[in-house]
Parts: sequence; structure tokens; C-alpha cells
Amino acid sequence: MNTSIVAPLLERTKNFSLEETLTFLATAYPGKVVFSTSFGQEDQVITDYIFRNNNAITVFTLDTGRLFQETYDVFHKTIKKYKKQIAVCFPEAAAVENLLQTKGPNSFYESVENRKECCFIRKVAPLRKALAGNEVWITGLRAEQSENRQNLDLFEYDNHFKIIKFNPLLKWSLQEVENYLIENNVPQNTLHKKGFVSIGCAPCTRAIMPDEDIRAGRWWWESSHKECGLHQK
Repeated sequence: MNTSIVAPLLERTKNFSLEETLTFLATAYPGKVVFSTSFGQEDQVITDYIFRNNNAITVFTLDTGRLFQETYDVFHKTIKKYKKQIAVCFPEAAAVENLLQTKGPNSFYESVENRKECCFIRKVAPLRKALAGNEVWITGLRAEQSENRQNLDLFEYDNHFKIIKFNPLLKWSLQEVENYLIENNVPQNTLHKKGFVSIGCAPCTRAIMPDEDIRAGRWWWESSHKECGLHQK
């Protein structure tokens, strides 16, 4: 963590509510605060906060080309409910075409390296483009989602993307997230009721059993750390 950058933010916002912090960031970094949503439960909470309060924060999503129809459904319901725009970032067509022509449509099942290559083309490279020129990146990360996220702080400096990362729901439990969505009538992905907790691309996501880890349904055929490269220091 680059403490010289995030320490003042941690101190300045330590007594702020989530609403107050979002307003502060939008004011302190005008036009330079972005939120990436994949329309999961955590992201829908943050989207609701941003849109209800009319924060000057750009909300965008990465359309990998392999998403569930249910994800597009909640995307559509969200823009209809709030009457706000959500920017869409696509992977480079030439890179996707080359991947499929050289390795086929399901190369990600064959090795961790192939899977990470697909994630890079469809998610990491578009994210890098979306974050370029901005100063604060808001995420829906929660500490209990995975071991890799246990030691995060509300504000981090992401050395990979060279940007301040704000994790407003870091200490929230899944139950708190679900309660908020119900109480505020926020659109949700219908797959959540079918055992899908963490939802990514359709070929790489399955439902989990009640006793499984939250991230067990992502890249279930691997024994890696279950990350795609979006969130790293």
C-alpha cells in the first residue's frame, strides 16, 4: 500500500458514512471517480447509493461477451429503475478473434495460463482502458469473500493499475448486503436464488453448495487462488 496517498483519505473519512464518503470523493476528485459493476449483490448496493444520491461518479461495466443472460437482465432493470447511464467496456475484437481462432472457444478449461489469458483479454485489458486517467476506483470487494481479501483496507493504492481503490463494503457481511437489497428494492440477479453467489462469465461460474466457500463457483475446475487479475496490488 502507498500509505502517503491513502493515509490522508483514511483519516479524513474515518467518521464518514458511506454516503458522505462517496460525496466527498466526487467533490475531491471531480470527474475522476469511477465505479466498476458486474451487477453482483455488492455492486448493486453501491450502484443504489451512487444513483440515489446523484453522485458525480461514472458507473461502468465490463461486457466480456460471455455473460449470463440473467446478468444482462439485471443490467436492464437497473438502468430502467434509476434512469441513469452505465458505460459499457468491451474487449478488443481483434484480440478475441485471435484467441478463438488459435485456441478455440473453451481454451480456458485447459490450463490456468489459458484461463488467465482469456481473463486478461476480456476483463483486465478493458478495465485498464476504463481506469486510465481516473484517480479513484470504487469496488464491491468484501473481506469475507476470499482469503486474498482479508487484509484489505477501505482505501488501498493499486500498484498494478496505478489508482486509489475504495472498498466501501469491505466490512459488510453477505447478510447485510442481502438485507439492504431487499429493504431498498434494488434489482438483483435471479441466479443468486439458485446458489450462484459470485457471478462472472457463464462458462466459468457454477452454483455452490451451502457448505462451500463463496468463491468456489468461480473457475471451479482450478485449485488456484480464484482471481482473474482485476484485483491485485
